[in-house]
Amino acid sequence: MSDYLEPPRRYERGAAPQNNGAKVVKHAGSKLNKNDIFTLGGMDIPFFAITIALLTVGLIMLFSASYPYALQNEGNSYYYFSRQLIFAIAGVVVMLAVSKINYKLLKVAVKPLLAVTILLLLVVLVYHTHNGDFKRWIPLGPITLQPSDIAKFTVILVLADYVSKNAKKMKNPIHGIVIPLAILATFCGLIYLEHHLSCTILVFCIGATIMFCGGSDWRLFALGAGIMAAVIVVVVLNPEVLMNYAGDRIRAWLDKGFDPKGLRWQTNNSLYAIGSGGMFGTGLGNSKQKYLYVSEPQNDFIFAIVCEELGFIGAGLILVLFAMLFIRGIQIAMRTNDKFGALIVIGIVSQVAVQTIFNIMVVTDTIPNTGIALPFFSYGGTAILMLLFEMGVVLSISRKSNQTKV
Repeated sequence: MSDYLEPPRRYERGAAPQNNGAKVVKHAGSKLNKNDIFTLGGMDIPFFAITIALLTVGLIMLFSASYPYALQNEGNSYYYFSRQLIFAIAGVVVMLAVSKINYKLLKVAVKPLLAVTILLLLVVLVYHTHNGDFKRWIPLGPITLQPSDIAKFTVILVLADYVSKNAKKMKNPIHGIVIPLAILATFCGLIYLEHHLSCTILVFCIGATIMFCGGSDWRLFALGAGIMAAVIVVVVLNPEVLMNYAGDRIRAWLDKGFDPKGLRWQTNNSLYAIGSGGMFGTGLGNSKQKYLYVSEPQNDFIFAIVCEELGFIGAGLILVLFAMLFIRGIQIAMRTNDKFGALIVIGIVSQVAVQTIFNIMVVTDTIPNTGIALPFFSYGGTAILMLLFEMGVVLSISRKSNQTKV
């Protein structure tokens, strides 16, 4: 740990060490100041307030969108809301606790977290809940664990650590492109085997953002972006090259009349919901499409119910909150002197931003239905817990970077 934290101070012979009242903790044969473990200073209040606002609105809309489906399938209107509320409360506690811990301790956790995440991504391929061809959730008694949610943070941490250690080499094609892409390919390959194309794309986008902000040669980056665009065009024109479920969804997106097994049912009813909302919406709780027309409205298509009940104005204000979270996060990153911390913040807020954009594009039929959740809104215990943990990490970095209380 002493490799990553500030080393103990040396004092002249005969001089008494002064720690200004701070407690000293012994660890691994060295002495760590209490301030090496806990972060002092005020956290960034605007970022915290925006996070709580999104979480609160998300819980309200989750209940409004889910109670008909929950009553029909679980016999309890509060089924999804009550479970999400428990994870949300636990997540807020975790967020506040993590915000007080020195984020530099995460450097010690990089290798163990990488090993655990890879192990979970392998386990879920052979031990998972039975949900068609999807292999995304590990059953753990009454709850399930989704390793891909953990993988998103692990990718951020691993790449932030790698880039911060190799900052002067990032212009080199090997260190700036090949090695980071090899790290990304490992995660993306395992997640793709889960039949989780949307998360595969999301993880790649997160990694690419950290590489770009970390100093990778923009010319090589532009070349890679061009190759990626060409691959996307080829895949869209030849969807059979993908796994069946992904290829069918692309065909259903291109051909509005292609509807084997009801592949366009959810998307079409999502568009009906958005159109029904108009400018001001039908009012909170008054959606008609959530009554078993939009299947599983508590998950990927919850934003369609938001648009129907709150209208263009309400949905627009929610998007403003997401934009404010992203902008405030970038401001925190820019004020952080430590490259490792700055890249973590950029990775986390980029994850939220990209995931939000993809979800809305799916709901509005702008891109094929990829099954991607809306942060703070969609049902998922592992997802909300990991998301609030990440918000805690950002708040910890904001304390360390001496953010001013507002």
